[in-house]
Amino acid sequence: MGFSTPFILRPVATFLLSLGLLLAGAVAYRFLPVAPLPSMDIPTIVVFASRPGADPETMATSIASPLERRLGEIAGVTEITSTSAIGAATIVVQFDVDRDINGAAHDVQAAINAATTDLP
Repeated sequence: MGFSTPFILRPVATFLLSLGLLLAGAVAYRFLPVAPLPSMDIPTIVVFASRPGADPETMATSIASPLERRLGEIAGVTEITSTSAIGAATIVVQFDVDRDINGAAHDVQAAINAATTDLP
């Protein structure tokens, strides 16, 4: 007599046992303490520049590009995204997860100060 013989001889009991295990697994799954995505804050700084009356192309070439160049030199920058509009440019700078946001803010301020000497 093998391991599977009692399960073959009693199909209804086998089905009920399988159903019970499935339900127990479904209930236990809901109580797992695992989050689908970890909760984390990515250090991000937004730089806003304005020049009233300037078109988006002028904002991109004369304001956003020099700022992006200087901001790209900062250690720990993972991504820079910029958007230019009429009279305004917005630059979003993301840093490594382990980067201190206060130190990053000081570095961004220094880069802005250095970039202002490059601006026309």
